[in-house]
Amino acid sequence: MVCYQVDWLNGPLYVKINKKSHASLSGTKWGIGGTCVNVGCIPKKLMHQAALLGTALKDAQKYGWQIPGPISHNWSTMAEAVQNHVRSLNWGHRVQLQDKEVKYLNIKGSLVDEHTVKGLTRTGKEIMLTAKNIVIATGGRPKYPTHIPGAVEHGITSDDIFWLKETVAFGIILFPIWCAGKLTLGCQHPITFSLLCVLQQMAGLVTDYMEAYGTKFSWRSVPKSVDKLSSGALQVTWTDEQTGKDQRDTFDSVLWAIGRAPETKTLGLEKVGVKLNKESGKILVAADESTSVPNIYAFGDIGEGRPELTPTAIKAGKLLARRLAGQTNELMNYDNVATTVFTPLEYGCVGLSEEEAEGRHGKDSIEVYHAFYKPLEFTVAERDASQCYIKVVCKRGGDQRILGLHFTGPNAGEVTQGFAMGFQCGATLTHLKETVGIHPTCAEELTKVNVSKRSGLDATVTGC
Repeated sequence: MVCYQVDWLNGPLYVKINKKSHASLSGTKWGIGGTCVNVGCIPKKLMHQAALLGTALKDAQKYGWQIPGPISHNWSTMAEAVQNHVRSLNWGHRVQLQDKEVKYLNIKGSLVDEHTVKGLTRTGKEIMLTAKNIVIATGGRPKYPTHIPGAVEHGITSDDIFWLKETVAFGIILFPIWCAGKLTLGCQHPITFSLLCVLQQMAGLVTDYMEAYGTKFSWRSVPKSVDKLSSGALQVTWTDEQTGKDQRDTFDSVLWAIGRAPETKTLGLEKVGVKLNKESGKILVAADESTSVPNIYAFGDIGEGRPELTPTAIKAGKLLARRLAGQTNELMNYDNVATTVFTPLEYGCVGLSEEEAEGRHGKDSIEVYHAFYKPLEFTVAERDASQCYIKVVCKRGGDQRILGLHFTGPNAGEVTQGFAMGFQCGATLTHLKETVGIHPTCAEELTKVNVSKRSGLDATVTGC
């Protein structure tokens, strides 16, 4: 749990961190740096790279590389390398705090009043701190389905997966598809999913791709219990909503991913008048990140309606600090923030989804252009490219301003990041078509998109 105390007039910036934020319910511990560094973006992308390399090794043989013997993966070697890199970042953050003369206190903080924070050390000693302004950026933690017997006792979450010392057979319940590819690692570890919802078009393309490469999905299934057998294995029972029958399977580990909850319960917020959304537990914030208490601010995942993305929190925090220091009046722009899901077939997007565009503007007022394309790299490797897809959502009239851009395929994050800047400049379909593509690239296909869904024409790209 992180709480920032900002007093630009009377002293340094104090950072107070609740020790509990460094440990999961299963006992996994990590260092300073928050979710992104320790149990999020960084280890996720590195393990994603490990999965991609497994596929690349298979492709390499089609390109003439002679690879003797069966290809295998050593989880322990990968995990140690990833964890060592994370630890180096932990150290780097500590050094940066010292270099900037930021006083770091590793204590559990809670509000006493609008200007006072009480900190509790690991030894039970109380420390009282006062400041003109207080900024809260405690983030969130993975949820457990506490209503399911055995879920908490026998399950782990994304707080634990990146710190496992060895690979195991996973039963993954309601798990976000970005992590499935890391665990499948080239089809070596098939995974059973239990999903409640019907995924939208783009997610459907990604899961189709994953199924083809060995990830096992159990659709429209509801978990009922997790029991530990005498052998030490975990038996998961779930109900298949399509048949109404219960099913069981055994796993070494069960990983829950049913969303995240904000770390706001123990901060004493309501006691000092900070208003929360009763359902989500998130803090109600204004455009300038202020809360219902004038000198208390909040940003990042704990803010109601804010994207749960590290880059947005970083930028919002920087702008808030500059405003509090009297250096700027600039507010964070939360519109058209690009993001990518690092699944085996990556999915990147910026702007509105097709469904959101229809909801805001009406189906008859938008035009959706799309294309199925084949990455050149897939050709020699003889890989299926039927899920590589592009969708550009535009206003139907006038200059056809682009409302949303969606891309599944290799390097989706790199592709989407480049086009995201166009959204800040009011990009239109004409701008896109007037852009000369780099040949031969996947990103180039976006500049050539010309078939609308409304036309009903075949959107498959032909030629090179």
